[in-house]
Amino acid sequence: MPDWRSMILGFLFVLAWSSAFTSARIVVADAPPFLALSFRFLISGVIALAIGLAAGQRIRLTKSQWIGVLVFGFCQNALYLGLNFEAMQTIEAGLASIIASMLPLIVAALGRAFFGERLTPLAMAGLVIGFSGVVYIMQARMGASADIYGLSLCLIGVLALSIATLLVRGVSVGGNLWMVVGLQMLVGSFALFPVSVALETWEINWTWPLFWAFLYTTLIPGVAATMIWFILVGRIGAVPAATFHFLNPFLGVFIAFLILGEPITLTDFIGVVIIMIGILAVQLSKRHGNRAV
Repeated sequence: MPDWRSMILGFLFVLAWSSAFTSARIVVADAPPFLALSFRFLISGVIALAIGLAAGQRIRLTKSQWIGVLVFGFCQNALYLGLNFEAMQTIEAGLASIIASMLPLIVAALGRAFFGERLTPLAMAGLVIGFSGVVYIMQARMGASADIYGLSLCLIGVLALSIATLLVRGVSVGGNLWMVVGLQMLVGSFALFPVSVALETWEINWTWPLFWAFLYTTLIPGVAATMIWFILVGRIGAVPAATFHFLNPFLGVFIAFLILGEPITLTDFIGVVIIMIGILAVQLSKRHGNRAV
């Protein structure tokens, strides 16, 4: 079992990850989403590279590491987060966090369907339970006239990140963690900037909420969460660390309620609990599978 320091680190990570949707919702209310995200990645990337240089790291990457940088930089930062920022102009932050929390479920399902990965009965049950919770919430939200465009963007984004996760499995960052992270962020920045130039009108409503939300999303989900995640993985391993993701649906919805006043219906609550059970089952099955090996 994780020690209490690891429990705190795990909670801080999922808290930072889950809060990113609320801060993003605040940012896109006053600034073009692709432009804001491009500059967020630029700043976060420069900070990560500076940390790496200060730690003695250099940009000397293997071929597989460069592939990981390009694939994850484009799929996670440009596609996944770019589409989520765009979507949160029309859908609630809590709903976006629920869709994003499907990541471990989709990765497990795609791994089984296309890579022939064996799933334990517990994992299969987790997939069925988790996706049932998502469908339960979606049918209620669709009845409440949730924006189809925004929902579609979130779904495409999480699917893109799931595929990228499967494609770059096993790629090690070696001793160049901050270099890899920083370069991934710069890839996202450079990919999104021309999209912003082509599609967006650069009208920014300069407000204090925009300033603080942008600063927060740049430093906390952007840089601090990355650092916490790798510290956590170093302490307890990747599979036990990933178990903390089961908290994401609840925290994402709760933070949006607390900060933005987004309503939480009984359907939302029941659906979130179902999703959490499904994610936890999938992650625990991986943990037990690793022990068996």
